[in-house]
Amino acid sequence: MNILLVEDEKALSNAIKKILEGRGYFVDAVYDGLSAIDYAKGMEYNLIILDVMLPKLDGFEVVRILRKDNIGVPVLMLTARTMIKDKVTGLNYGADDYMTKPFDTEELLARVSALTRRRGEVMIEDVGFEDLTLDLKTAELRCNGESVQLSKKEFEVMKLFLYNPKMTFTKDNLIINAWGMESEATDNNVEVYISFIRKKLKYLKSRVSIKNIQKIGYRLEVTGDD
Repeated sequence: MNILLVEDEKALSNAIKKILEGRGYFVDAVYDGLSAIDYAKGMEYNLIILDVMLPKLDGFEVVRILRKDNIGVPVLMLTARTMIKDKVTGLNYGADDYMTKPFDTEELLARVSALTRRRGEVMIEDVGFEDLTLDLKTAELRCNGESVQLSKKEFEVMKLFLYNPKMTFTKDNLIINAWGMESEATDNNVEVYISFIRKKLKYLKSRVSIKNIQKIGYRLEVTGDD
């Protein structure tokens, strides 16, 4: 289950991300309103956790734009603002629920569970595309009756591709998602791990490969596709 976390306080963002991932959720973390719009429009999410006070575009405007563009993913607003009028504004703009900081971890998890249940979603144990299946618990990549074990970074990169098989990812996208915003990872790190994954895909004899889009990034390609 995919969650987009939009929180500009990076220490808090990292703490929330760790909590959610500990319960089996897949979390993308971004730190400003414009990035939130880009991610919400470019990927499929089951829930957006959205702060109000954000750089570039505040949370109220983010949710207003998403609803205007018919993006109906549930939105949980998480903010330090406690005034009733702020809560009303968020709900009127299209948010589904509202929590104030500081929050209780169990309450947050309960609200996340409630919001995702409303859409009939269930926790999944694997994600697949074409002839590939990635086990989200064991990090095993399977194809044609064979399997390989992925390292932690290989797993994070492959998971991102499989959740969004039609999307092209820049090296910066991959660094943020697999290594983290504060990481000192470079383009070379991305190239090395893409090479590792390609070798494992070749070993599995998968129809899926990782294509290099010159000066842009990487995306999945299927042998035999037009």
